[in-house]
Amino acid sequence: MPIAHWQERFEEYLHHNWLQDDKAHDVAHFRRVWKTAQQIMETTEADWLVVLTACYFHDIVNLPKNHPERHLASTQAAQETLRILDAHFPDFPRTLYDAIAHAVRAHSFSAQIAPQTLEAKIVQDADRLESLGAIGLARVFYISGSLGRPLFDSEDPLACGRELDDSTYALDHFQKKLLKLPESMQTEAGRKLAWLNADFLVNYMAKLCAELKGDYCGIDRGVVEQFASPKQSS
Repeated sequence: MPIAHWQERFEEYLHHNWLQDDKAHDVAHFRRVWKTAQQIMETTEADWLVVLTACYFHDIVNLPKNHPERHLASTQAAQETLRILDAHFPDFPRTLYDAIAHAVRAHSFSAQIAPQTLEAKIVQDADRLESLGAIGLARVFYISGSLGRPLFDSEDPLACGRELDDSTYALDHFQKKLLKLPESMQTEAGRKLAWLNADFLVNYMAKLCAELKGDYCGIDRGVVEQFASPKQSS
């Protein structure tokens, strides 16, 4: 069966059977992760059906970021993925179940499960790229807003004189997690894309800091120098 047909079937199932209100982890998110994954695995020998399936079901169980069992969500998602495949897609190759379950479990940042297969590495990279660039910028403030967190500390936006606390300030999440993601990428293609999109976030931080100082036309060059990727700063 063509890979595009499986994608259509998965989307149809999700639209009719999966109800959730988190627009940062919706079907559009799955579609974008799959699109990114295709770009990463273009020149690899990865199993496209494993990657597609993991991309479309990796957040089928998604606990809020402030949930005490957040780190267990990907394991629960893996179990639910196999249940759905067994119940609703009886013609799906069962020989791929283990590979899909591992890719779903390992995608999560909070679970801290190291990906052992090429497919799991691709899915993890593709999902983490959603946290960077323009999409990542939109998602971090959407999620923080839904949790009622302030955008940033106006007096110390980059936490120069305090501890970083992304459970309080949305902007702190940039340093706490997002700007560290490029170093965690599992594939060379994913790493290149991650550094490029992390630099976008750095430039946003530099623009924000300039505006907080009353400069609405420039950026804070010191912020760029401090946080730019190795390639940019070399």
